[in-house]
Amino acid sequence: MFENRRDAGRKLANALKGYRHKDCVVLALPRGGVPVAAEVARVLDAPLDLLLVRKIGAPGQPELAIGSVIDGGEPIVIRDGRMIQLTGTSETQFDRICAHELEEIERRRKLYLGGRKPEPLTGRTVIVIDDGLATGNTMRAGLEAVRQRNPNHVVMAVPVAPPETLETFHHLADEIVCLERPKRFAAVGYHYNDFRQTEDEEVIRLLGECDAARKAMTPRSPVP
Repeated sequence: MFENRRDAGRKLANALKGYRHKDCVVLALPRGGVPVAAEVARVLDAPLDLLLVRKIGAPGQPELAIGSVIDGGEPIVIRDGRMIQLTGTSETQFDRICAHELEEIERRRKLYLGGRKPEPLTGRTVIVIDDGLATGNTMRAGLEAVRQRNPNHVVMAVPVAPPETLETFHHLADEIVCLERPKRFAAVGYHYNDFRQTEDEEVIRLLGECDAARKAMTPRSPVP
């Protein structure tokens, strides 16, 4: 049982401390993954960025995923061909829904990060973090997108997840770090004493704090 997301982040950071001072990027799935990832980024002295993933829902059935779109400079669109065919979704319908979700991603990036560009991932170690996994669908889409940006090494790190879900990620991540793997799993929130919703203001504050901390540690060039 974790006290809250920051407690889970500190414990996860301890498991990842071997990556400290290496060329790595910490990516958080917002909003709940941000307090966890912020603690990891502080310990590893690594930049913190967001992995903004939006589900593309079927026309008239928004909860039924037919694909995903992921932010990161040039957005990446993942299509579930089987579900597109089963739901009878046309190319025009898919593109329209995808465009709507891209607008939402852009809105969230401006809200959370202002004009800051996404961290480059090519050739680096990328650590993708959420506050836990249930089905893992959002994490799965995010990792597929990360892979397309040619990182050197991909780590999926979560405080808690059911073993059967973790088994489905071995082809997407080079390393899986999970602190708790309960056989009887009902929901992520059951493993936290405090699992209140992470608000936009907290996401913005934590990203700002991590940026400020890294800037404060960056050596200044001597004045000529």
